Amino acid sequence: MTATPNQTAQTSLTRFAWLSIAAAVITIGLKAGAYWLTGSVGLLSDALESLVNLVAAIMALVMLTIAARPPDEEHAYGHSKAEYFSSGVEGALIVLAAVSIGWAAWPRLLQPQPIEQPGLGLAISVAASALNFAVARILLAAGRRYHSITLEADARHLMTDVWTSAGVLVGVVAVVLTGWERLDPIIALLVAANIIWTGVQLVRRSALGLLDTALPAEEQAAVRQVLDRYAQPEVQFHALRTRQAGARRFVSMHVLVPGTWTVHQGHTFLEQIERDIRAALPNVTVFTHLESLDDPTSWQDTMLDRADGSEGAAPDIISSLSHHGTDI
Repeated sequence: MTATPNQTAQTSLTRFAWLSIAAAVITIGLKAGAYWLTGSVGLLSDALESLVNLVAAIMALVMLTIAARPPDEEHAYGHSKAEYFSSGVEGALIVLAAVSIGWAAWPRLLQPQPIEQPGLGLAISVAASALNFAVARILLAAGRRYHSITLEADARHLMTDVWTSAGVLVGVVAVVLTGWERLDPIIALLVAANIIWTGVQLVRRSALGLLDTALPAEEQAAVRQVLDRYAQPEVQFHALRTRQAGARRFVSMHVLVPGTWTVHQGHTFLEQIERDIRAALPNVTVFTHLESLDDPTSWQDTMLDRADGSEGAAPDIISSLSHHGTDI
């Protein structure tokens, strides 16, 4: 099966994953060196989070490679949901790193130790943070451009690492200026709390994606704006449902038209609707089911209207009857 332009774009995303891996390896070395020079538990926490970045980047590379595979007999809708596994594992690793940071910081809180060679250690940590910031901006731009939740999650994790490093640096400087050595483990514990929050959010987002959560409200509104242009007494819509699988969006609906329309009229009308929806949303697969306004059975499935995102998301139910579908 020939790969679509979207699958080709997904394949090219692996180069960004390799960039993230390279950045993680370099920053681990820099931050580990900073910890070795200073003995700061705050800098140790920073180095541990960079280790998580490396594991997450490797996971992202694997999942992006899987997501780029074309549909097959067992996965007719493609493999784009693989991206959710990457962000879910990353969230779990972040929580694990936070626990490790707290484990290392607690003894230092009870028995504070002085920080050695803070100047050199801080300089190394600043260099690592600058690298992370640059890579995070590149990944975030790529994630938004290609609508990749994996790259976006990786980018936001790196930005969290940047802000975490900033907090650690503030803690080390505060210890040097005030001489209060307990500030170092206190900052490390605050960093751990922040990391846990980030990890939980990533796990939650991944779980919602695997549960076929509806598209965001603004994207649903874009679909409805398209349908409003076609709505008239002799044309009605119901059973509008949406979901998202990684970068791929799915929209399905029932279109009710006069029973006197020919098959050609109905086909042409559905093509127009689907074309306009694809113009309004990127990476979208549209399923439309044509029904007759004159047939009472066409109204028996109006209960499916409650399955759209406005009243609580539910998984898409593609009609087993004849349907019309397009993809890009």
